[in-house]
Amino acid sequence: MSFPDSLKSVWAPWRVEYFSIDKSNDFLAQAAQTTDDPGHLVVRRLKSTFLIMNRYPYTVGHLMAVPYRKVADIADLTASEREELWDQAAFAERILRQVVHAQGFNVGLNLGTAAGAGVADHLHLHIVPRWEGDNNFMPVLSGVRVMAEALGSLYEKLVAAAAEAEV
Repeated sequence: MSFPDSLKSVWAPWRVEYFSIDKSNDFLAQAAQTTDDPGHLVVRRLKSTFLIMNRYPYTVGHLMAVPYRKVADIADLTASEREELWDQAAFAERILRQVVHAQGFNVGLNLGTAAGAGVADHLHLHIVPRWEGDNNFMPVLSGVRVMAEALGSLYEKLVAAAAEAEV
């Protein structure tokens, strides 16, 4: 099957930011220490962990649960950090079902660079919403993913849903 040249490229200018960032900069440690939650896309904070939006998501609503403490391996987490990571995942599932109407989730860890960890020394749990039939022609034929909503507007909806869910 051949596509016209006009369909071979999708304009996604926000992605250029990912290629130009300093990858040695631990954005997770910065988000852990900041008070500027909107600037770092932090959705929720607990005692030992926080929930943050992925700035360069695989799909709309891709969240990460992160311990404040910088550790690389599950075995290095305290019991309370492990418990809170899963609490954050359950909370993320709840608000993502409400806000983006997720029908399923991929939840997991990439431990080490060989496993695909972007920040190998700061463990983080991915919560990726999924929908029936979400493997459309874009990623299958061209390796392109389409984000249905901008990060800023989705962040506002998630924070509002998080605040409502905490009541």
